[in-house]
Amino acid sequence: MLADARRSAIADLLRSTGSVTVAELERRFSVSSMTARRDLHALEQQGLARRTHGGAVLPSISGREDSFVSRIKVEVEAKQALASAAAATVHAGEAVFLDGSSTAVFVARALLDRQVELTVISNSLPVMEAVVTAPRSTVQLVGVGGQLRPLSRSFVGPYAIHTVLGHYADRCFLSVKGLTESGALTDADALEAEVKRAMVAHADNAMLLIDHTKLSVRGLSAIGSATDLTGVLVHGVAEDQLTGLRGAGVHVEAVA
Repeated sequence: MLADARRSAIADLLRSTGSVTVAELERRFSVSSMTARRDLHALEQQGLARRTHGGAVLPSISGREDSFVSRIKVEVEAKQALASAAAATVHAGEAVFLDGSSTAVFVARALLDRQVELTVISNSLPVMEAVVTAPRSTVQLVGVGGQLRPLSRSFVGPYAIHTVLGHYADRCFLSVKGLTESGALTDADALEAEVKRAMVAHADNAMLLIDHTKLSVRGLSAIGSATDLTGVLVHGVAEDQLTGLRGAGVHVEAVA
């Protein structure tokens, strides 16, 4: 059996049983343990499996949310590359929505480094702090207030939504808890998802910024579809993981 066909069969098995073991795959498909582990790794990279000791399970759908303090330290190189690529698309005089993701802070720093005049509209307290503490900043800040979530250090709730919908922006840069194979954007918190949804709706160009880790997890709350976006910037994502997005007509650009 060819690798693609075998991996498709493993994915079907996972969906029907919820879990598989390496030993089980060796027996069922007459492959070595190394090949079985390689198959599970490929499925994990596609967001179709989550590897465990000795096997794999279906990707978790979880409301668990890591704190901003922990997220800002994860995949730093990827976030810096994504932020640099995103900031390079912004023109002087534009208005930009930045969400409450840790990636948005890297975008804010990249925008500040460019020293061009623009307006940032954000519900992220760390983004606000980055703007107001930057020396010789050319960025005007519109802070989105509301209920402060200490875990994410972002403002959410009815007042935050009211503020976002009271503005229109040229661009929106956001990230998510997880992106499904079909292109559904998900977040761990319903209030965060609501703010992101409002920003996308009131931006001429909305761009999602993700690294490979976003394809193996899911959040409980749906934000919308990648087809609602102008495009997706990705870092460290294998080309075969993007088949579903490209097939749906989503513009995807890989960032090195």
